[in-house]
Amino acid sequence: MTLDEALAYGRSTLNTSATPTLDARLLLQHILQHSHSYLIAHGDTALTAEQQAGYQQLLARAQQHEPLPYLIGTAPFFDFDVTVTPAVLIPRPETEQLVEIAAAWATAHHAQRLADIGTGSGCIAIALARRLPTAAVEAVDMSADALTVARQNAARLAPGRVAFYQGDLLHPLAPGLDIVVANLPYVTDDEWTALDDGVKWYEPTLALKGGPDGLDIIRRLLSQARHKLSPGGAIFLEIGWRQGTAVTHMAHTFFPEAAVSLMPDFAGHDRVVVIESGGEESGN
Repeated sequence: MTLDEALAYGRSTLNTSATPTLDARLLLQHILQHSHSYLIAHGDTALTAEQQAGYQQLLARAQQHEPLPYLIGTAPFFDFDVTVTPAVLIPRPETEQLVEIAAAWATAHHAQRLADIGTGSGCIAIALARRLPTAAVEAVDMSADALTVARQNAARLAPGRVAFYQGDLLHPLAPGLDIVVANLPYVTDDEWTALDDGVKWYEPTLALKGGPDGLDIIRRLLSQARHKLSPGGAIFLEIGWRQGTAVTHMAHTFFPEAAVSLMPDFAGHDRVVVIESGGEESGN
C-alpha cells in the first residue's frame, strides 16, 4: 500500500467522520512521523508492514469514535500543541477565547498573580504564561493523572513558569489572586445524554459533568473565590451557551459589588463570564 493508497483507504474507512480526509492524513502523518508535505511529495512510497498495521489499528479506533487527539497524542491550542490523554479534556477553540479575554484584562490591569482552576492539560495556564512573561501563574486540578500531563506540557512549552497544585478548586492557593481563570465542568445532566459518543465514551467525565444545572462546581468556585481574590481582581469563566443568565445572577450573589459581563463565542452564544470585583475585599 502506497501513501496515496493509504490516504484513499483512510478516507473511505472514516466516511462517517465530518472530516475524513483530514483525519486520515493526520493519522498517517502520526504513523510515519512526517509532515503533510512529505505525504504529497512521496505519494508512491510504500508503507512498511508495521506502518500499515499501525495505521489500520488507528483507523479502527477512530471508527469507534475515539477522538483523533487521543489517537495521535496531541491537540492544537493557539500556536502550540499540547499532549493529551484520556485523563484530560481536549482543548476547544472557545477556550482560546477565554484565554484571550483574560490575557487582555491582565495586561490592561497589570495583573501579576493568575490562577487556572481545573487545569487539565495545562493549556490555559501555559498560554497565559507565554502571553504574560512577568506574571506568576498557578494551576490546580484534583486529578493526579491530569496534573502529570499538565506538568509535562508546561516543562516543554513554558518551563519554570507554572506552579501546579493538586486539590479542590481554590483551596490549595493562598489569597491574593489578581485573576482566576476556569474552564470547569458545565455540562448538565440532560445535555450529557445528547453529547457525541466520542465525548461521552472517551473524554473524562470529571472534566465535563457539572450536575443537574451544570453549575455545581462553578457555584463552589465562586464561593471560594470570595476569600481568595485580591481587591479589584477578576474572574473569567467559560460556561455553557445557555447558562449566561444563571451564572450572571450567581456572580452577583457572591460578588454584589462586582461588574459582571457576558462575552460571546465565535457563534455569537454566551460563552465567557467576566466578574470584576470592586475595590473592597470580597470576603468581607
